[in-house]
Amino acid sequence: MAAVLTGLMRDTEASVGLVYLLIPGDRMLRLVLISGLSREIAAPWVRIPVDAPIPVADAMRERKLVWLSGLQDIAHRYPRIGIVLPYDFMLAAAPIADDTTVWGGVVLLWPVSHAPELDAREQETLDAHCRLSARLLRRAADQDPPPPHPTEPYVVHPERPSEPDPALAAAALDLAERLPVGCCALDLDGRITFINTAAADLVNAGSTALLGKRPWETLLWLNDPAFEDRYRAAVVTRRPTSFTVLRRSAASLLFELYPDETGISVLITPKDDGTPPHDGPPGPQDGPVPYEGSVRGTAPPPGIPPASVTPPASVTPPASGTSSASGTSSASGTGPASGTAPASGNRPHSATAPGSAAPSGRVPPAAPAFASVPTLPNRPGEPVGATAVYQLMHLAASLAEAAGVRDVVDLVADQIVPAFGPEGLILLSVDEGRLRVIGHRGYSDAFVDHFDGKPLTAPVADAQVLSTGVPVFYPTYEDLRRAHPQAPRYEGRNAWAFLPLIASGRPVGSLVLSYGQPRPFPSAERALLTSLAGLIAQALDRARLYDANRSLARSLQNVLLPHRLTPLPGLDVAARYLPAGHGMDIGGDFYDLVRATPTSVVAVIGDVQGHNTTAAALMGQVRTGVHAHATAGASPGDILARTNRLLDDLEADRFTSCLIAEFDLARHRLRLASAGHPPPLLRRADGSAEVLEVPPGLLLGIATDVTYDTMELPWEPGSVLALYTDGLVEAPGLDIGTAMADLAERLGVSGAPDLDRLADELTLHVRDAAHRTDDVALLLVRRPML
Repeated sequence: MAAVLTGLMRDTEASVGLVYLLIPGDRMLRLVLISGLSREIAAPWVRIPVDAPIPVADAMRERKLVWLSGLQDIAHRYPRIGIVLPYDFMLAAAPIADDTTVWGGVVLLWPVSHAPELDAREQETLDAHCRLSARLLRRAADQDPPPPHPTEPYVVHPERPSEPDPALAAAALDLAERLPVGCCALDLDGRITFINTAAADLVNAGSTALLGKRPWETLLWLNDPAFEDRYRAAVVTRRPTSFTVLRRSAASLLFELYPDETGISVLITPKDDGTPPHDGPPGPQDGPVPYEGSVRGTAPPPGIPPASVTPPASVTPPASGTSSASGTSSASGTGPASGTAPASGNRPHSATAPGSAAPSGRVPPAAPAFASVPTLPNRPGEPVGATAVYQLMHLAASLAEAAGVRDVVDLVADQIVPAFGPEGLILLSVDEGRLRVIGHRGYSDAFVDHFDGKPLTAPVADAQVLSTGVPVFYPTYEDLRRAHPQAPRYEGRNAWAFLPLIASGRPVGSLVLSYGQPRPFPSAERALLTSLAGLIAQALDRARLYDANRSLARSLQNVLLPHRLTPLPGLDVAARYLPAGHGMDIGGDFYDLVRATPTSVVAVIGDVQGHNTTAAALMGQVRTGVHAHATAGASPGDILARTNRLLDDLEADRFTSCLIAEFDLARHRLRLASAGHPPPLLRRADGSAEVLEVPPGLLLGIATDVTYDTMELPWEPGSVLALYTDGLVEAPGLDIGTAMADLAERLGVSGAPDLDRLADELTLHVRDAAHRTDDVALLLVRRPML
């Protein structure tokens, strides 16, 4: 698969490639391959629900290409992506599928210099590589046992034509040292892999302290989200960008970033801005002024505060053990061509590393005797890193769309672990004075059972933080043992954060995060995690209320809708009801079958305006009224007129559509009347089907004195009458007349052996609850053949 992705990116000249696979039985997409991008930038999309509004998920569901032509298109169609990656690039997502199975999807990115659309050659190449991937996955699935899915995304490094020539490498090193400007190299993860002496002099730091580090995490005067954001923009868009840093204690510096598929080349030059420097070492007064002359004069992206505003947190360091893409060459047999990670011995290079020999064998100039660059201090005013800001914004947007508790749990578990660095997560909810585990990642079920059911008064950290409302952080295992000697430890975890989930002043649960390495938890990270807990608490509180209302709605619906249709002699019947995929899972759609007289049966279907308990309650009243008038022997038109007067007496503030069908079993006649409801479909014994033009009447509840016409037609052996609500034929951008004609055609050509199979066929296209915005009711009635 890695070789297929590499070939696809080469043949389409894409700058970034991502491959997702569907996890069997989990309804989740897992990111398994990355090329041209760091794991940290891709972290919000490591695991994606199959029904998420994400291009690759849409491409898989619809089995077709999704193309996004730039920033505006992305922001309009997929705002979650626009929040986290507010940059201008083009994107294609395609399904990896064969005739029977959708295995996953592939995502490709291009700079905006690409043509506005994919050309025919690019589409054919993308299709061919997706088919090849599907064949490989089919072959793997047929193995016994099939290979396991990778648990972490694997970074595929770009192909290199050959190993670098030592003489050329030495010449390049000499060239970099002779340049009067500073230059350095960043890998795709943002870490410095090379820096020349001039650059080390300009930033006033020793190269040995910088190598392998991200500049904005090491140089205090670069610790501003604006600068990290320029790195992210360069990686994602593959376009050169720049920014200027104003330093009161030294000359201003212009940073110019030139990206490609292996990393970023950075030029650093002094810039005379006319500001006189002051004497003394750099201090807190030294501050960056981002975007002065940066990105060809564009404004800061949304979500990134200007340097004059200091947010309450700082860059969160990446989790220990994550690897980064590197622009350095790899050992034989471990390079990109082989599809495996580079050897661990490959290290970044510096032109000024003391005592290191150049490829030619000579010793480069000694590094200046600068002190080691200090790490970020614990300061309340540390700014939040750009990546942390974007990930927090993405999680907030995702939680805003989460409905039930299960949705919140899945989002938190699937996004926090890859995006914010912990190796383990336990989410607990308050339930009748006890903490109940509602989700976890990175722990075994047996270990998590230890936390489940603890009373809120228990002397354990996850309960105590709810009593105090104050989060607790343990940077090392020794710190945890001192506070809680009996606390269990899972597989060598070495740092913990216990966060209370407080909503509207009430405790709703707690969040436990654990880390594999000791972690200092600087004040910036503590502030970030505390904000994170606040978002989760609010979402969890809303979700619990949603679940409670949905449970009530379902109970009400079970009472109001018929549990089953009573078998009647002379008729075969089948029904389906599908609630909307959003809201409270209840609406005003209803149906019923009433034995009106010994020789007649009345079928009714209707739709009350709205999707809540009020609509459901009115639906029950309408259904009761129809039932009473039908058993009194009224005609279909009279049933509607009398029910309309009932709604007027009830002063209902909602309209109702309704269709009545009376089957005269003695005379074999069918009588129909409609109050603004979609017309029924009739299939005859010869297989012909049509939309019946029933005289339309006013919706129930609009006017008081309304009459409804009744039409009559033969009810022949083998005929099938289909009554349905508008959710079966309405969809954004689809003409309802065309949809009804298509439904009639499907009814006519169906070879289903019984009505239940036929009902399933007719509702198949609306069974995806995530994209069903209205309720669907279907009632099928057939007169058996003689």
